Amino acid sequence: MSEPVLFETSGPVAIITINRPDRMNALGLAVREGLWDAFHRFEDDSDLQVAILTATGTRAFCAGLDLKEASETGLQALPKGRGGLPVIGNPMHITKPTIAAVNGVAMAGGWLMAQMCDLCVAADHARFAVTEVKVGRGVPWAVPLIHMLPQRIAMELLLTGEAMSAQRLAEIGYLNRVVPAADLMDAAMTLASTIAANAPLSVRAARAVMHLAGEHGRTEALAAADAVFAPVYASLDALEGPRAFAEKRAPKWLGR
Repeated sequence: MSEPVLFETSGPVAIITINRPDRMNALGLAVREGLWDAFHRFEDDSDLQVAILTATGTRAFCAGLDLKEASETGLQALPKGRGGLPVIGNPMHITKPTIAAVNGVAMAGGWLMAQMCDLCVAADHARFAVTEVKVGRGVPWAVPLIHMLPQRIAMELLLTGEAMSAQRLAEIGYLNRVVPAADLMDAAMTLASTIAANAPLSVRAARAVMHLAGEHGRTEALAAADAVFAPVYASLDALEGPRAFAEKRAPKWLGR
């Protein structure tokens, strides 16, 4: 039996692949545990700066929770931690940028897997849906959508359970790129490599500031951002960047 989640690296980029195409890459227990382990492996490796989350095949990125398995096991609410939904932010603490490369339909928990990543690139045939209302499940994880989509678009998606095209979601700013399926991983790798070439402390702090901006009012967010960037200004990389610019060479980042 093949591994339910694959982990590869390309320089400073980790590629995490859901590998259950026969089940539309659904989130069975083995996949959930595999994703938990893969993201923590990425976080713990100081040589890795960006992760791409994708899936095997062209039909589905992820069809959400494996409802057949859930029915067979009597699963109702998922536990927190390993074995539960491996959600970046809660319960998984990941400090580095992540990119979803959506290669097909992203439904329910599959939408969540794309939503939780910092950036999202999609194949032009991809479709997205939050289908929980059709099967009596819940969407507590949909709360961040108020910061990612216009409210009435989010309401339509949540209340109807109907799918929306990648092109439409790109028009309203939910996706960073929509490309032909054959170009998906190249587009994701180009984006990841561009990010990975930058100062790692600055990148992580910028990511953190974007997330805290959605959790605080303006004044609190500005004060919190100062605290987040203080170690960046005091780092060796803060000296290396201007020095490299003055010397007309590529910077050599130390991450400290």
